[in-house]
Amino acid sequence: MFKFKWNLKNENFWSLVALLLGALIVLLPLFVVFITSFMPVGSTLGIWTQKNWTLANYRQAWEQGKFLLAFANSTLVAIAVTFFQIITSALAGYALARLKFRGRQAIMLIVLATLVIPFQLLVIPIFLVLKWGHLINTYWALILPTAVNGFGIFLLRQYFQTIPLELEEAAAIDGANRLQILWRVMLPLARPALVTLFLFTFIGEWNDLFKPLVFTTKPELRTVQLALAEFQEQFTNNWPLMMAAVTISTIPVMVLFFIGQKQFIQGIAATGIKN
Repeated sequence: MFKFKWNLKNENFWSLVALLLGALIVLLPLFVVFITSFMPVGSTLGIWTQKNWTLANYRQAWEQGKFLLAFANSTLVAIAVTFFQIITSALAGYALARLKFRGRQAIMLIVLATLVIPFQLLVIPIFLVLKWGHLINTYWALILPTAVNGFGIFLLRQYFQTIPLELEEAAAIDGANRLQILWRVMLPLARPALVTLFLFTFIGEWNDLFKPLVFTTKPELRTVQLALAEFQEQFTNNWPLMMAAVTISTIPVMVLFFIGQKQFIQGIAATGIKN
């Protein structure tokens, strides 16, 4: 039988304590949100003394927020943006990692520079371009502005550099061209990095409020975050109802993260091996 020895001089013990405290700090607000969502409307926020728990908040939040439509729109936008980012990041990342051409380092510096430019700073020129292309109030207005991302390019470039060059040389000897090497050799080996990029992009698009708020006004294009924002009133807030809506909007991304967490950790760890 396994026995844990409480050795205060053991570094692993203090690491475990620090991790448990960190987990408690992170999970406590989520616990409060989840518990509050089951409280009756109009009740005081006495979590430990509450007796009358109810599921009515979830039913009302789902109907009032029209989450079925919001889930469909957010899923469509998130998957489309993720698809475009994976394609563009794989092509650009592979070129910057393996191809030798003049100006490669300068292009890499430009890619990294885009990471420090806030999206809000570019919203006016992006809005004018979308208006010129008659894309305002369309799904493309939510997809195209973030179809390419410097973080994705950097992430895959770093991972591609960790893959042995001999594998590409063997594929080239067999007659494969660059695109075939990328598709059949590099991308299957870069699965952890691809899953990491997928999770980052999908969750980021799912939680994005800025683009739908600026580039769309049609009710049929409302996303999860727009639906969630409508639960916050100016002078009063129905906290149990709002917490139920927050829980509903959070469940899909939590499930997605738990499914891909193993590949996510591998991708983050591997992309820092080689510069």
